[in-house]
Amino acid sequence: MKKQARHKKKQSYKAVARVLVTLLILITGLIAYYSIRGGDRTLLMVFHSEKQVADTSGAWNLILVDRDHYIPANYQVELTELSNGEKVDSRIYPELQQMFDDARAAGLALFVREGYRTTKEQQQIMDDRIKEYENQGCSKKEAKKKAEEYVAIPGTSEHQLGLSVDINADTSKCSSDAVYQWLDENAYKYGFVKRYPEDKTDITSINNEPWHYRYVGKDAARTMKQENLCLEEYLIKYK
Repeated sequence: MKKQARHKKKQSYKAVARVLVTLLILITGLIAYYSIRGGDRTLLMVFHSEKQVADTSGAWNLILVDRDHYIPANYQVELTELSNGEKVDSRIYPELQQMFDDARAAGLALFVREGYRTTKEQQQIMDDRIKEYENQGCSKKEAKKKAEEYVAIPGTSEHQLGLSVDINADTSKCSSDAVYQWLDENAYKYGFVKRYPEDKTDITSINNEPWHYRYVGKDAARTMKQENLCLEEYLIKYK
């Protein structure tokens, strides 16, 4: 009787071992598949694994900064100051200026509400949003989680690259919707893309921001517009 019980127990262990081995093989195969298909970036998007420093070895206009890719501590940018005091990477200024000139010629009143930010400024924005949710009755943990749905974690904001701008309308002269629609239809012509569209939140992890535009260059912007790709998808497919 005891011998039979030991036999059943041994068989049970073997069954569990087979299941674990099968799972290991499946996971290994999945990793190999995604590595071949899209490289490390695809793996990061599938598993959302450990954070790493953003790759700055490629084209400057295609640097990926998000929750998984932090801006290098030694990252430097040459800035140009706009008429309202906001600043942007000097390399995007000519196209940004042309886009604004053409938008204004089309009867729109718009301005850059936010350009370049320091880490300290990004941290202050995050702290203010957390405090706002705490004042609404959220716990500190809940407030932080909600804040991170709308505010980039310091060190992961594209504003810290100087390549992104938040564009708003002077609503005393035109509507925000008119500005957002014009940008959505035309920004790619100048090398800018809507960075956080509504249908890509599962990839970007940032809620819809129709005012947030990122410079990626005219060629990339045209492809992203034509194929409805966000930056993460574009880099997986073309880089």
